[in-house]
Amino acid sequence: MRHLKRYLPLAILVIGVIAVFASGVTRHLNLEALQANEAALRAGVADNLILALAAFVAIYAVSTALSVPGAVILTLAGGYLFGTWLGGAATVVGATLGAIAVFYAVRTSLGAALRDRAEASGGRLKAIIDGVEAGAFGYILTLRLIPLAPFWLVNVAAALAHAPLRAYALATLIGIMPATFIYSGIGAGVGELLARDEAPDLGVIFQPAIFLPLVALGLLSLGATIFQRLRARSGKTL
Repeated sequence: MRHLKRYLPLAILVIGVIAVFASGVTRHLNLEALQANEAALRAGVADNLILALAAFVAIYAVSTALSVPGAVILTLAGGYLFGTWLGGAATVVGATLGAIAVFYAVRTSLGAALRDRAEASGGRLKAIIDGVEAGAFGYILTLRLIPLAPFWLVNVAAALAHAPLRAYALATLIGIMPATFIYSGIGAGVGELLARDEAPDLGVIFQPAIFLPLVALGLLSLGATIFQRLRARSGKTL
C-alpha cells in the first residue's frame, strides 16, 4: 500500500497523458480551431468571466502537468480571450500550478532511482541538477527566463535535486512572466485583428511593439545566464 501511494501521482500523470493523446484533443490546439470557436468562447467569457478564467487556468495547469504540446497556442489564447494582462496572469498561474504538479509527482514517485541514473549518465539533466543544488532559486529563475530551456526538464531536474518547493514555485512564477506576457500580448493583437475582420498576419511579430520586447527578453536571458555563471565561478549562489 505504501508503494502504491508513492507511485500514485506519477501514475495519474501517465494515465492523463495517454488519455489526452488517445482522445486526439491535441489536434485542436491551433489558431484555426481558436478562430472557428471564437464566438462560443467569447460568449462564455462574457457570460461568466470568473468561471471562464478558472476553467482556463485549470486547462493550462493540466496541459502543463501532462506536457501536452501547444503551450504557445494556449498562451496566445489567453491573450486572445482575456486581453494581455488578465490572460497573461491566468497563464502564469496555470503554468506554475502544472509545474508544481510535475515536481511533486517526480519527487514522490521516482526520487533516488532516477537521480542515480541521471548522475551515472551525465548529460544535460545532471548539469541542471548540479546547478539547482548550487543555488535553487537563482538557477531555476535563470532557466525559466530562457525560452529555449525545456520546461519539463527543469521540472524534473528540480525535483530530483530536492529543490525547496517555495523557491521552485516562486522562481517559476517570476521567471515565466516576461515570455508569457509577450505571447499573451501577441494573442490579444490577433484577437483585435479578427474583431476588425482582418486576417491575422504573423508579420505582427516583427512590429516594434512585439519584436523589441522579444529582443529585450533574449538579452535578459543572456544577462541572467552570464550572471549565474559569474556567481558560480566566484563560489556564490543566489
